[in-house]
Amino acid sequence: MKRTVNTILIFILSVGLFNATSNKIESKTGKVAIISFETEVIDYGTIEQHSDGSRLFAFTNEGDAPLLITNVKTSCGCTVPSYSKEPILPGKSGELKIKYDTKRLGVFTKTITVTSNAEGGNKILKIKGNIVASK
Repeated sequence: MKRTVNTILIFILSVGLFNATSNKIESKTGKVAIISFETEVIDYGTIEQHSDGSRLFAFTNEGDAPLLITNVKTSCGCTVPSYSKEPILPGKSGELKIKYDTKRLGVFTKTITVTSNAEGGNKILKIKGNIVASK
């Protein structure tokens, strides 16, 4: 019994010590990447069914460290992202291509979550629009 209490006490103290350390891990150089999008929402407007669903989110690395996009996740399978896996150097620009499946009719709003090493964590982008039947 005494052994169990001591084990639990040591565990609680260990967890407390780990939580007391700083959550912010800074690089040795202090340099960070900053991703800045020209726009965070693309409005397709009203488009016809089966029309081109490709759009571009342009961005710039405004930081002083290389920007690396590690993942782009969409809110559904009807939206397909495409992006460069290469680092974007400070001051340089890149593009995130989004292709929405326009065979579906009606109003839509979808989100795209961009995961990178940029300051501020994940960035959430949106696309929206209305698809009407072809004439």
